[in-house]
Parts: sequence; structure tokens; C-alpha cells
Amino acid sequence: MRKLASIILFLVALSNSFGQSKNSPLQISHLTGDFYVYRTFHDYNGTMISANAMYLVTDKGVVLFDAPWDKSQFQPLLDTIKAKHNKEVIMCFATHSHDDRAGGLDFYRQKGVKTYSGKLTDNILKKNNEKRAEFIVPNDTTFTVGQHTFEVYYPGKGHAPDNIVVWFDKEKVLYGACFIKSADAKDLGYLADSDVKEWKKSIEKVKTKFKNPIYIIPGHEDWTNTESLNHTLKLVDEYLAQKSSAKSTKK
Repeated sequence: MRKLASIILFLVALSNSFGQSKNSPLQISHLTGDFYVYRTFHDYNGTMISANAMYLVTDKGVVLFDAPWDKSQFQPLLDTIKAKHNKEVIMCFATHSHDDRAGGLDFYRQKGVKTYSGKLTDNILKKNNEKRAEFIVPNDTTFTVGQHTFEVYYPGKGHAPDNIVVWFDKEKVLYGACFIKSADAKDLGYLADSDVKEWKKSIEKVKTKFKNPIYIIPGHEDWTNTESLNHTLKLVDEYLAQKSSAKSTKK
């Protein structure tokens, strides 16, 4: 079932990106139903890194889950959504405080979009004197917007101390952002704010709470492989094993 879902996702991504330049700074792919994954790029230490985010089209308007990492795409994203769906963006959620997720909060707030983050994210942004969301989301909150219902959930520390995930139960879509690594990832990546021991526990909570996801969207790289959550757990286990081995060697 997972292999079949991965094949379908790959074909969907391929068909939706056809005619869309690989060099485009804003790449949008249809996921399923009213769900779209969009990708932007950022120069990180001399390397162009992609960042995945998502939006949901509802009867009431469009909901963004994370802003573009590329600030030059803040407005083009709004324009593209308006042209493609004839709807305005009405809500924007930041899944944690890093710039690839929360960097657009002030821009969209000034555009009249309702912006949201978790309390932990708000605390971090406030401490760092960075722009914050207008509304604070409790750790486990269910929203209904138009015809869609989704749950915003804080599983515990992981990639960041404040990372949240979003679950759409009807469609079995899990938007993990940077809490989940791509199935292509070779390592856990940026760990400056991570708690890898807690990350393992947090992943297990997500796997227990949100069963049998059909679509899983990680924060970076390929998003078409539904083994990304399991792969993240594997990377966490490998990292912890290496740390434990290193400590034993020192003794």
C-alpha cells in the first residue's frame, strides 16, 4: 500500500510540474483534492536548498501552512493562488520559529491574513525580537475552515523545541514540515535547536496518534515518498547510536 501510494505521489508530482520550469523560484504541485504543496528555495551556506510548504483551498479562502523560505516569493505566492483558485489567503500557520517557516508572519499579517503559531514558537520569536503571529494556538487544537477540518498538534521537542505538525484526518494528510525529514535525507541536517532524544519520543507520539497517513509532507527535499516519517525515526536512531558509541569509546 505504501509503495503504491509513493508511486502515485511521484506521478502526481511529475504531471503537475510538467511545463513548470525546474528553475522557477516558486513551484506548486497538486497533492490531492484541495491540497497543494509549494516549494521555494534559499541559499544556505552557498547551496540552494528547497523548502516544502502547503496550502489548502476551502470555501472560505486559502489556508497557508508555513510561508515561503524565499522572501521574494511572499507576494508572488498570493498572486499565484489568486490567479489559480480565484480565492484570497485568509490564514497562515507557522510550524516553528525558524525563518523557513515563520519568516513571512509579519508580511502576511500586514496583508490582512490571520497568522498563527504555537505558544512555544511565540516565546522564541519574542525572545529573539522577531515578528510574531497574531494568534496563539494551544498545543492540540482542531480547526474547521469551510468544508475542511484539521488538527494542529505539538508532539514534543524534535528538530526544534517548538515544532508542530498538522493532521487532516479525512484525507489522511500529515503535514510535518521540518519535524519530518525527507525519505532521501542522508542525515538529520540542522541540529542547533534540536533535541534528538526527545525527537524519538515525539515521532512515536505522532505515529500512535495519526495512523496510516496516505500523504506525508516533510520540510525539505522530496515529499513523494510516504516512508519519510519512518526514515526520520531511523535517522534519529542512527544518530543516537553513534552518540552512544562515541561516549563508550571515550570511556
